[in-house]
Amino acid sequence: MKIVIINGQNHKGSTEHIGRMLAEKVGGEITEFFLPRDFSTWCCGCSQCFMDSEKKCPGYASLQPIVQVMDEADLLILTSPVYVYHASGPMKNFLDHFGYRWMVHRPVPAMFKKQAVVISTAAGSGMKSTCRDMADSLFFWGVPKTYRIGIAVRAIKWDAITPKHMQNIERQVAAVARKIVRGHGKVKPGLKTKGFFMIMRMMQKGGGWNKADNAYWKEHGWLDGNRPWR
Repeated sequence: MKIVIINGQNHKGSTEHIGRMLAEKVGGEITEFFLPRDFSTWCCGCSQCFMDSEKKCPGYASLQPIVQVMDEADLLILTSPVYVYHASGPMKNFLDHFGYRWMVHRPVPAMFKKQAVVISTAAGSGMKSTCRDMADSLFFWGVPKTYRIGIAVRAIKWDAITPKHMQNIERQVAAVARKIVRGHGKVKPGLKTKGFFMIMRMMQKGGGWNKADNAYWKEHGWLDGNRPWR
């Protein structure tokens, strides 16, 4: 299994350790990125990715090493510590660069066959909203199965976590890893994903938001009988 971990921070704290723990329990070829170290170009809101092509984005070239690994991966793992009850700025910026891949625009067929996990930790709370920040993008990309791991580690550093809390972390991570292994190569979009896709299809049959999106849907045959999950 090919696994990519994208961390919303540069340091290897509790969140990164849990992401790595999960990847190792699943097993396979692991590639790991850290933000903003591996991608730091801020989205300038130029809308070129929507209206014309993602290749017009100022950050296109520097983002491609991550894009290539993501598209080839079987499992996507996104991690972010809680930053004021939300994902970190670098993670949010990273996800902003994939707005053109949302189902309303130009979703990538490979995403409809992947599994994903979003991971967030905090000393106290805020994990639910932070995980949701990342999971929202995964859904709109078309990823059919996303697991969420939100853990209050009750510590600032990984090596300060108590043995009791560490056992709980390992138990949760192992449970998700087993589900991922069982689902490898078998996941399919559910009714919610298919329903949203069909609504977007109706919009595109009416002309869509712009010519670039509409041409993309026609090229893939989605306005006819083809579907990205087949």
